[in-house]
Amino acid sequence: MRVLFLLLFFLTSVSSLCLGQEKEKFGFQILRNRRTTRVTFELQANLIIVPIKINNSDTLRFILDTGVSSIILTDPKIAKKLDLKSIRAVKISGAGEGLELIAGVSIGNNIRMGEMIGYRQNIIALENDVLELSEFVGMPIHGIIGYDIFNRFVVTIDFGTHEIVLQNPENYTYRSSKGDRFPITIEDSKPYLDAVQVIDNEKITPLKVIIDTGAGHALSIDATRIAQVAMPEKTVKAQLGRGLSGIINGSLGRIPKMRLGKFELKDIVTSFPDSASVISKASPLIERQGNIGCELLRRFKVTFNYRDQYLVLKPINRRMKEPFEHNMTGLEIIAKGENFQDFTIERIIDGSPAAKAGLREGDSLMFIDNKYHNQLTISEIYKIFQKGEGKQISFIVNRGGEMVYANLILKRII
Repeated sequence: MRVLFLLLFFLTSVSSLCLGQEKEKFGFQILRNRRTTRVTFELQANLIIVPIKINNSDTLRFILDTGVSSIILTDPKIAKKLDLKSIRAVKISGAGEGLELIAGVSIGNNIRMGEMIGYRQNIIALENDVLELSEFVGMPIHGIIGYDIFNRFVVTIDFGTHEIVLQNPENYTYRSSKGDRFPITIEDSKPYLDAVQVIDNEKITPLKVIIDTGAGHALSIDATRIAQVAMPEKTVKAQLGRGLSGIINGSLGRIPKMRLGKFELKDIVTSFPDSASVISKASPLIERQGNIGCELLRRFKVTFNYRDQYLVLKPINRRMKEPFEHNMTGLEIIAKGENFQDFTIERIIDGSPAAKAGLREGDSLMFIDNKYHNQLTISEIYKIFQKGEGKQISFIVNRGGEMVYANLILKRII
């Protein structure tokens, strides 16, 4: 499955736009002077989807992403519906092989997530939905939010219960029962961790990584920044995702072992982005060699404390036993239609089980293992694609109005 890689590097700061306004409620807080609040989230395509309201809007779906430094409205239809007024344009860029974009800045908005509210906030509104997040996630996605919440609160993401706990930092006390604590640094509004080691036979290579909740992969390594980590012998070329600057191309392979403190994880499916996708977008002033995404993080209960600059990881035992797997069909799908439940094959790897079964790019999936496509989410489909080497999957697809039947046997591609 393709993963979204949403590190955004803003070239223009808009944090000072509200200076000089009348003194009134400003910033993020929990309503009714409460110390803590809980928010239920959805995990789709290994991305954390939270409910957000802007001003008096209906509930919108935003990705909670430690990699973004501003609140971004990716759906231009929502900006128009809410009549958000842009006071100026800014240039933004991110991962991908394209050029930077122009977006509008709207100020003075209220942002609400459950019982948390942010008063008089700036919003970056894209003129075009270049990310097309809804197609990847399989449900309407309207925007991305990150740094403002993590910087204001101690944020605990419980991947076991699908709950986020927000707590005022002055009311949070670390205890060893909450998990293992790791120091982090906050650089360019992003959390960096240097407690990661990649192990290949007897060779141990330390990594400095971004903890990136806006990435669906387990581990990504920027080989342009660390020559000590060799590409695995067995890799497959892939579209790793889409950033603000376009498609992220690269390769997928397996790292034999990764150590994070006392935790050891084996045979990790790892992304290796092409240099054209990332090198020009990353800050040259910050030393880093990659990032960790939610395919790895979802095996823990994760707490971010930006104020005191540490991360807490408490393993979810049943998740720690799960192997790291990749799509074993060799096909990639995108979601279309009004509710993003019409699934189309966008890409097929040559020589893969999907190619050998006669499936083609452009085929529309109707039934998968006798389940109608409307009964499945895109995450559930990819779980079927990873359910075990040697397993058989049956398909009925619509190809130009003709129903075509196909069977394939799952096989590890990497």
